[in-house]
Amino acid sequence: MKYSLALLALMASPATAFTPSTSSSTHRTSSLHMSSGSTYGKLFRISTWGESHGGGVGVTLDGCPPRIPLSRDEIQIDLDRRRPGQSRITTPRNEADSVEILSGLTYNNGDDEMGITLGTPIGMLVRNKDQRSGDYLENDMSVAYRPSHADATYDAKYGVRAIAGGGRSSARETIGRVAAGAVARKILRMYNGIEVLAYVSKVQDIEAENVDHDTFTMEEVDANIVRCPDEASAEKMLERIDEIRKAGNSIGGVVTCVARNVPAGLGSPVFDKLEADLAKACMSIPAAKGFESGDGFAGTLLTGKDHNDEFYVDPETGATRTRTNRSGGIQGGISNGENIVVHVAFKPTSTIAQVQNTVTRDGREVELRGKGRHDPCVLPRAVPMVEAMVALTLVDALMCQKAQGELFADETPIEARANPMGTTARREGGPNKEVVAVGGSEKPIGLKVDEE
Repeated sequence: MKYSLALLALMASPATAFTPSTSSSTHRTSSLHMSSGSTYGKLFRISTWGESHGGGVGVTLDGCPPRIPLSRDEIQIDLDRRRPGQSRITTPRNEADSVEILSGLTYNNGDDEMGITLGTPIGMLVRNKDQRSGDYLENDMSVAYRPSHADATYDAKYGVRAIAGGGRSSARETIGRVAAGAVARKILRMYNGIEVLAYVSKVQDIEAENVDHDTFTMEEVDANIVRCPDEASAEKMLERIDEIRKAGNSIGGVVTCVARNVPAGLGSPVFDKLEADLAKACMSIPAAKGFESGDGFAGTLLTGKDHNDEFYVDPETGATRTRTNRSGGIQGGISNGENIVVHVAFKPTSTIAQVQNTVTRDGREVELRGKGRHDPCVLPRAVPMVEAMVALTLVDALMCQKAQGELFADETPIEARANPMGTTARREGGPNKEVVAVGGSEKPIGLKVDEE
């Protein structure tokens, strides 16, 4: 009987982790969540599912707030930007990627197009229509691992793998992320006019110039097939991609993402810093190999004096602002109300049409030439993927802040509160006009700091 009870206890709490201790008792650590890699988020949670050459791929979105107007067309816009076959520099796989919303909406308002979220899980499905499994199963790729692909590591982990299309390691898995990201995008826009926009900022050594992070638009990004709002740089990038593509090779680069109108206060100290969550989100995208927040590695070339974002008071709103944004809108792991700026580096696509050395599943050395339909450069289609992961992370951080930091109203007198921060913040009564004399002199404030 005691063994049956123990088994029932384990089955009743599948998300509870158990940690051994030196005592005879076992302690539960409910703050840990065991996952198998397909779920992301704390309160605004997604679970993606499906394989590249299976019947379809999709997502279950749990934790979406109720009473949000949502249409299929709003989700389809982002999926159309992600789908294959858009241009000569993307995979020619011909998929409409038409989304079906299976649950989580009601249409009781009489509008067949615009539904209302119920607050229950939203299930979305995109059926696979143009998979060609024979490209994988009828040649050496069924037994030989593609260099730098997930073929070998999936086999090492599971002892079995989906050969056709790469299964879950395929970028087709990101359909679910982008569909859920479209819902997150709408929530952010409704909450504070938050915009999340990404663009291709670098292809190999060709870097975009003259992109104003305060003003560039999605229309400018999508105006060319490279998805770079700087037309002159986009032309050079396209020439380089075409050169590599015609040689049967692939190329990588960087996607930059900007989130505007994000309020100050999102993110938590230490392990749940906002840039840490953003890094995990963006680095989970297929082919992502590097992440920077703000100035990132370039900031290491500066001194503290040059790198620090000095504060000032906005003369119109009275809010605390920064004169520069080398921090990328995040300080101490918490948003400061300025533009959040992150950069994600993507490697060249692993599958190429040139001969490479590799090994077979049974340990023989062979040569392999990749077949099938693949992107010579993942960057243009990675743009909506990065936007989706940033939007999902921000909605989750926003809901966490509402649940903890704003559960109870702040009843501190206005004059005793910290001055509001950020681009959309406004001080009640306008800028503080009081002139403060420090020690009767004009010398800078002296501040003793004793940090570890």
